[in-house]
Amino acid sequence: MGPQRDDVWREKGIIQAIPDEGLKVKWRVPVAGGYSGPAVAGGRVFLTDYVADSNEIVNDSGARQKRTGKERIQAFDEKTGKQLWEYAYDRPYEISYAVGPRSTPTVDGALVYMLGAEGDLICLDVETGGLVWRQSLKDDFGAEIPTWGCASHPLVYGDLLITMVGGEGQGVMAFDKKSGEVAWKALDCKMGYAPPAVIEAGKTKQLIVYHPEGVVSLNPENGKVYWEIGLTPAYEMSIARPMVEGNKMYASGIRTESVMMQLDDEKPAAKELWRGKPKNGVYSGTSTPLFVDGVIYGSDCNDGCLVAVDAKNGDRLWTTFEATRPDVTRFLSHGTCFLTRIGDTNRYLIFSEVGDLLVAELTRDGFKSLGHFHVLEPTSEAFGRGVVWTHPAFANKTGYFRNDKEVVAVDLEAN
Repeated sequence: MGPQRDDVWREKGIIQAIPDEGLKVKWRVPVAGGYSGPAVAGGRVFLTDYVADSNEIVNDSGARQKRTGKERIQAFDEKTGKQLWEYAYDRPYEISYAVGPRSTPTVDGALVYMLGAEGDLICLDVETGGLVWRQSLKDDFGAEIPTWGCASHPLVYGDLLITMVGGEGQGVMAFDKKSGEVAWKALDCKMGYAPPAVIEAGKTKQLIVYHPEGVVSLNPENGKVYWEIGLTPAYEMSIARPMVEGNKMYASGIRTESVMMQLDDEKPAAKELWRGKPKNGVYSGTSTPLFVDGVIYGSDCNDGCLVAVDAKNGDRLWTTFEATRPDVTRFLSHGTCFLTRIGDTNRYLIFSEVGDLLVAELTRDGFKSLGHFHVLEPTSEAFGRGVVWTHPAFANKTGYFRNDKEVVAVDLEAN
């Protein structure tokens, strides 16, 4: 979701709309399976995938599948797609939806970090792909791997690398980002799936962690807890990063679990304002809603459409399936799209689960399409339909998209 983890693309000179003739594809490169998005930095595109020994996939949302193969991270030249290096290792899987890694790589200067689906936390040199350090959350810390694998992208804060681990006293952990040595541990909680993020509120830097039983604020320097508000999404599916606008923060879960919080202006503290009810609020499954100008926009896992709600009380302003799956009109279990705001405008890039890129205007008054372009095929399966559930990356006037077969670079520069 970008350097600030807020899904805002701040680059200038981006397309205002998608023309009828479509967009220019710069390059396509074959890759293997995965739900992790690409990361772009320093002229390179980093992507993790899973090269399985067998391509047989049996997706059961409640059951783990055993697969064997190699988990891998590759670096490609940003302009040409040429592979620069790869780092691979044997990794048996025993998770549900065992397609490949979930976590987008985190790039910090000369280092890149990846978290594999079974808890391999790895630091590599961005130039060579050489191993700098490696930890196993499962083997070294006894972490319980969630049903759908490790999905919480590691966060760099100063000299620390912060990631969810799970377990007594180690729900979240900070490592020295250069050596991999443990800096601090905090919380008695399960790992969940949401990425940690740092915000500034109450005149204080706060580390926000959303685990399966609540939203917690900690001191990012040492893990000391500032405040906590309970939230228990079904199936421990704490996935979407809590999003902030001004002194308000919205945390979204599935079914009817969500909470709007007010952040204190003077100190690190928060209080609950309202909780979601049926047909009220946004309940996100595999993507994070955006919170802009008093409106929350997000794909709702119950109805499967893009929803806009009033941040004051969660009342729904409008809904549309055009952003998730335009051939559906009533219900789509976990229908998904990924939203990226273009600067401080009301224009958004939307990547749908059918592999389409849209440009659209989103306001409290409605959804206005400004064109769409089919980027790649939905190669994964969920609920009996083909989907692509991977967040794209946007950098240097280019969009980078992946499915289980290829990564695609698309020109998004304005003419």
